[in-house]
Amino acid sequence: MMQRKVYKQLIKWKKEHQGSSAILVEGARRIGKSFIVEEFARREYDSYILIDFSKAPKMVMEWFDLYLEDLDTLLMNIQLHYKTRLIPRRSAIIFDEVQDCPRARAAIKHLVKDRRFDYLETGSLISIHKNVKDILIPSEEDSINMYPMDFEEFLWAMGEELLMPYIREQFDKRQPMGVFHRRAMDLFRQYMIVGGMPQAVLAYTETRDFDRVDHVKRQILSLYRKDIKKYAEGAETRVTAIYDEVPGQLQKHEKKFRLSALREEARMRDYEDAFLWLADARIVNCCYNTTEPSVGLKLNEDRTVLKCFFCDTGLLISHAFNTRGIVTQELYQKLMFGKLETNEGMLVENIVAQMLTAAEYKLFFFSQYDGKQSENRMEIDFLVQKPDITSRHNISPIEVKSSSRYTLNSLRKCMNKYANYLATPYVIHSADFKMENGLTYIPLYMTPLL
Repeated sequence: MMQRKVYKQLIKWKKEHQGSSAILVEGARRIGKSFIVEEFARREYDSYILIDFSKAPKMVMEWFDLYLEDLDTLLMNIQLHYKTRLIPRRSAIIFDEVQDCPRARAAIKHLVKDRRFDYLETGSLISIHKNVKDILIPSEEDSINMYPMDFEEFLWAMGEELLMPYIREQFDKRQPMGVFHRRAMDLFRQYMIVGGMPQAVLAYTETRDFDRVDHVKRQILSLYRKDIKKYAEGAETRVTAIYDEVPGQLQKHEKKFRLSALREEARMRDYEDAFLWLADARIVNCCYNTTEPSVGLKLNEDRTVLKCFFCDTGLLISHAFNTRGIVTQELYQKLMFGKLETNEGMLVENIVAQMLTAAEYKLFFFSQYDGKQSENRMEIDFLVQKPDITSRHNISPIEVKSSSRYTLNSLRKCMNKYANYLATPYVIHSADFKMENGLTYIPLYMTPLL
């Protein structure tokens, strides 16, 4: 079994809530939600039933309409159909892909109140209008966001149990990794290329065959495209256009999404819903411009200017380099050794966005143009806000650098102009940890520790 951090969150939920709420594990398709929830039920309960609503018979779905006021019959029918005896307070029912049966999700309110069993739900496209129409979202439902495997989970899969604790220790001590930096970067590059989709990671750990890995990723990309056609009602064309354009936009120097690439007269008001659809489906991570790097980044948010990152950098590689239907072994080798200079910045900035998202940061960047005064022109890749709200020194500006040669003009301008607002400024790069001239330089693999 691949270890996932969400397992500990499920343990905590079970212990603290004792059946007083259901738990919804939400995330993109194929990130391992169903597997980890079923594994949890198998290990932590005497018995469980998994209802997969993506393939459950119509009869089972209808029970949630017919017997909501007769829970004894509903629960008996479920046990009979799935040939499993449930034991009060010692068994669980899993609603897998619950978005395909909104009535079952609405029933959670009554089932939790009944308190006989624990209820776990998994879902993708949960907040898409089609999947919440005409139902009351239960207040008795807690939720966990699940993401592609992070770097530490990838290390676990690779049999590297000790490396991340050492990385964390060095980060806390503000000390460089020294002789272990190269090893950590080699593994991080593998993680960036393979990605965090569990099936792709499994293929890599078992075979080290990049063609096999790419085949898995391409299947997932095909599934995402089918989901767009199935669920993006009335917006399929716009959603597909953005989905296909993401790699091209990320290859640009500034990486801001130019709507003119979709259609010459395109306006954000015409495409905003399409971006939101992709974000709700967890296929992309949207990063919005903020007009000032001060307290309350969302208050200064400019939603007409954004960057659009892919949910998983491994998937982005397969999506971007799709000239012959498959990413060749040779291309993967170039990526592994950093020989694909033209696209390195795209991948590095995308994986930083991916790691910040997994750390539950809302993504913001800062872009300011002044045609007259150059000191007011600046572009900061990311801004993160400290969890404790203060009136000053709350925002950390982050610059991401993919090459060994770079300048920090924008970051220094930002530090000079907005010193009262800023906490620690970071440069995320491929070299080792150091602190110099008021800046903290961290290697890419330390990003999750910010």
